[in-house]
Amino acid sequence: MQPVGASVPLSAYIAEKTFSSAQGVSLTALKDLSFEVREGEFACLFGPSGCGKTTTLRILLGLDKDFSGSVQLPAGARIAAVFQEPVLLPWRTVEQNVRLALPRDRRSADLDELFDHLGLAAMRSLYPSELSLGLARRAALARAFAVEPSVLFLDEPFVSLDEQTAERLRHLLLAVWSARPTTALMVTHNLREALMLSDRIVVLSNRPAHVVGVFDVRLPREYRSAQVMNDLLRSFRQKFPDSI
Repeated sequence: MQPVGASVPLSAYIAEKTFSSAQGVSLTALKDLSFEVREGEFACLFGPSGCGKTTTLRILLGLDKDFSGSVQLPAGARIAAVFQEPVLLPWRTVEQNVRLALPRDRRSADLDELFDHLGLAAMRSLYPSELSLGLARRAALARAFAVEPSVLFLDEPFVSLDEQTAERLRHLLLAVWSARPTTALMVTHNLREALMLSDRIVVLSNRPAHVVGVFDVRLPREYRSAQVMNDLLRSFRQKFPDSI
């Protein structure tokens, strides 16, 4: 739990984000959306599919500047992102893909511990075409953590995986994040995933998305057993009955 007055390295106020269709029809995706993520916090943006979660992340990353409002990130911060697709260069090995994300003066950094944490030690010389989707997702996580980011963005990094593989990767993500703590914001529409990983869940409405409220998960992650998770689910549904 963050102390009172903890610094806020990430904040967003998106007054409006509108798309125009090929037929010239305007579609408002986000409207009066505002939230903060505190230093060292793992937060999740949770909401229904298509509500604008990924659009919000793209705005925070500076990939979409066509909106009204403002975002705040730490000056000079190292930013890393993990997207729905691993986006690995097919002609580079796993290790080369990871090291390409590093500044030139850190390309020879010792990454043994990181590869070990993610179960990639034996895969470093393989090419993306030789990896399963689950292993490719691990390589994408390794690339993000290798830069030792101040802020980490994750856009549904485990979507389309079978549940067993996704659960294994969630535990790996937590292990690496705990060893290399950073401010993190993850987009998901999987409530159990959000409850397992996060300190706080920022709940979004249907489109045009705005913040419905915030759900704090105050229990340490090691105490989030199956029974506790069921209790958290019940508490969430009581607070946000229209968000499931």
